[in-house]
Amino acid sequence: MLTLFAVSADAMADDAPKTNVILILIDDLGWKDLGCYGSDYYQTPNIDQLANEGMRFTDGYAACNVCSPTRAAIMTGKYPARLLLTQWLPSGRWNAKKNKLREGRYVSNLPLEEVTIAEAMREAGYRTAFMGKWHLGTETYYYPEHQGFDVNVAGRDYGAPGGYFYPFKGSWRIPTTGKTLHKDTPLSGKKGDYLVDRLAEEAEKFIRDSADKPFFLMLSHYAVHTPLQGKADKIARYEQVAKDKRQGKPAYAAMVESVDDSVGRVMKTLGELELDKRTLVIFTSDNGGYARATDNSPLRANKGSNYEGGLRVPFIIKWPGHAKSGSVSSEPVISTDIYPTILAATGQKLRPHQHVDGKSLVPILTGSGGIERDAIYWHYPHYNQHPQSFPCSVIRAGDWKLIEAFETGELSLYNLADNLGETNDLSAKESAKVAELHAKLKAWRESVGADPMRPNPEYKASE
Repeated sequence: MLTLFAVSADAMADDAPKTNVILILIDDLGWKDLGCYGSDYYQTPNIDQLANEGMRFTDGYAACNVCSPTRAAIMTGKYPARLLLTQWLPSGRWNAKKNKLREGRYVSNLPLEEVTIAEAMREAGYRTAFMGKWHLGTETYYYPEHQGFDVNVAGRDYGAPGGYFYPFKGSWRIPTTGKTLHKDTPLSGKKGDYLVDRLAEEAEKFIRDSADKPFFLMLSHYAVHTPLQGKADKIARYEQVAKDKRQGKPAYAAMVESVDDSVGRVMKTLGELELDKRTLVIFTSDNGGYARATDNSPLRANKGSNYEGGLRVPFIIKWPGHAKSGSVSSEPVISTDIYPTILAATGQKLRPHQHVDGKSLVPILTGSGGIERDAIYWHYPHYNQHPQSFPCSVIRAGDWKLIEAFETGELSLYNLADNLGETNDLSAKESAKVAELHAKLKAWRESVGADPMRPNPEYKASE
């Protein structure tokens, strides 16, 4: 009887509907730009509810301080340094005369040789869709439809739309070449349509069309990236808040609220179709908040920097029946963990040779254990124009964080448990810890083939 029951239970498990997956990726959303992360300015009731129904990670990290490398890490489960995709595409920030070092090399498209999370899900019988910001390659060979997605809505080579109101067109003057990139309409619409809403509409449609089959949806909003363009009525409400009480610009706050509305629409659709109980939802951001849009305090710095304000991001996972509602984890997690977590949560075999730098978070989500990882790493051998940004490598091990600046060779050390704002450099007092972490950082760079920076022979030192 026991044997028969076991076989029957296994058969029921095999016949049970597969777990759907929705990955919501926001562009430039800061760690404290949500109510559930401590903001009393931004209005995010739907995302807060998502956190109340799942697990919120306090120490969630983007794989890079800028967008494209983080997106590549999510798609592949690999560190950007291992992929040799460490800068946003195309960069256009290095200056041959002003920058002391030559930048590390980086590829300009996500390699087709990588088996993406979308390809893995499609192989498992899932219908796959990508909606929103892609920014991982050019149209001819490297768009979402070439990387495992059955449906591509608005995924283009550029990182920001021309505008958030229809027809969403615009242009960008490339700093290094002086040439202009013209941004065409990424998807259909009509006068007055708002891009965040249009993507939410497309997401709802895809969910409804896929209700009778397993699906993987990546809703990758262009928002809250510049240009800062929110709906007029929302902006007006935030403008009524006293300036000394504002966490960010009213237009940015309006965009955050619209993103929250879109999450509400997606979750409502799941509920109406009775899919909410068997859908894994992951919500995160590709890097920290933009300095000219929001205040990342108590974190130091912003997007483009390797201080916490540029790397630490919201990270929320709702997995009904598995992750305890309203739970909070302080385990450091990173973008590379999304790939193996999705595989494990949907009952698939892990692909360790693919997502080599990611860890399945299922043990944490279910409360069955932890993950074996002694450190997480970043490598940014590039220049950009964001405040407090400089080329460097970073290691976080436990509560310790070491930053190695490439131009000067300076090493700075912080204890995040005692000094989240990274204002107290302990490198002089903790020389043994500095030596230990620096050795690990150098060994990691060698192991992943991180491309180094080299002296720039064209550099002209200021007189």
